[in-house]
Amino acid sequence: MVNQKGYELSLKLMARASTPSGFVAAVEEHDNYKRVWTRDGVITSIAALLSGNKALIGTAKATIETIFNHQHESGFMPSNVSPTDGSVSFGGTSGRADNPSWAVIGLSAYTILTGDNSLWEKYVHQIGRCFSVMDAWEFNGKHLIYVPQSGDWADEYIQHGYVLFDQLLRLWALRLASTLSENKGWSEKALNISHAIQLNYWKSESQNQLYSPHLIHQLAAVSPHFWLMGFNPARVYHYFDLQANTFCLLLGVGNKEQISNTIAYVKTLYNHNQDLIPSFHPTIEYSDADMQELKHNYAYSFRNKPGYFHNGGLWPVWNGWLAASLNHHHEYEMALKITADIHRANSSGDLFNECLNGTNQSPCGIPNCTWSAAGAVIAEQAIKYDAFTKLFTFKFSGL
Repeated sequence: MVNQKGYELSLKLMARASTPSGFVAAVEEHDNYKRVWTRDGVITSIAALLSGNKALIGTAKATIETIFNHQHESGFMPSNVSPTDGSVSFGGTSGRADNPSWAVIGLSAYTILTGDNSLWEKYVHQIGRCFSVMDAWEFNGKHLIYVPQSGDWADEYIQHGYVLFDQLLRLWALRLASTLSENKGWSEKALNISHAIQLNYWKSESQNQLYSPHLIHQLAAVSPHFWLMGFNPARVYHYFDLQANTFCLLLGVGNKEQISNTIAYVKTLYNHNQDLIPSFHPTIEYSDADMQELKHNYAYSFRNKPGYFHNGGLWPVWNGWLAASLNHHHEYEMALKITADIHRANSSGDLFNECLNGTNQSPCGIPNCTWSAAGAVIAEQAIKYDAFTKLFTFKFSGL
């Protein structure tokens, strides 16, 4: 254990965030956070399952039930559900394209880590509806879903189109479901998505089988050191996406050279910052063209100032997954450093802030944010290297 006290405080916050309906995103009401969110709830549930804490595992079960009990008849999943009156939101200006994947991931993780098949048996048909709606979101049958702006966790950032992170979540969901089912269609779809990712999200001299002719000239300007954030008909996003590159490492996407290059780039960023890695890099400055789009995309108030929130902010939750991915690839020293940094971040300010300023490390975002605690627990549990690996060990070879 890197920090026993920090770990215990993380579990205590998760306990405070527990309701009969599941984990709320924050223990204090602020901008709709005190609700059971699909994305936040599943990540916190995974941390709870890894912790072995029986009470928290009970809340994880309730979280998954709440999510699936409020699935839309079309197959997509709720953005969040009120634990007080059961009211449901399916998103704001746009829906949440990542939530069907997170829902399946949460249900699969619960089944794999507890050995309790009751929820799987109860909701297995609804898993099929999650996958069906994502099939429809491809729009063209070419194995990549099209994500609307504000359609995933970075809902006040600029990205839209074929965003890599959302493809990876879908891949992970299919792989996990395939370990629990004999559905060959799911395993075949996972292989097709994996192939499409490897063809289109890394700079390559080969132009064969690219998703679109648009990519041929657009790829010339991107970095050869990490996986692409995403693309759409008008552009390729040149920013480093921590979440996408982390899950490429966890899911074993890419060859040895690509994995090595990704880890080397993460180390370069860490050595430059000597702190947590920003979710997106570089920061969009006021003088940059992308700021014109960024500054108009917010729900309550503009938070994406340079170094803040999605725009260069430091998020303990995603750094928790990063520490886990580095440990997964035997980069133990770097994993330990980042885990220690997560605990330090969580102990600053009002405790467990949503994120930190990427420029001066001051707390920003809401305090007592549940998935900041979950990030610390995931990082610590990954170091143990037992239960965590079950989430990235798949039944079918080639997956």
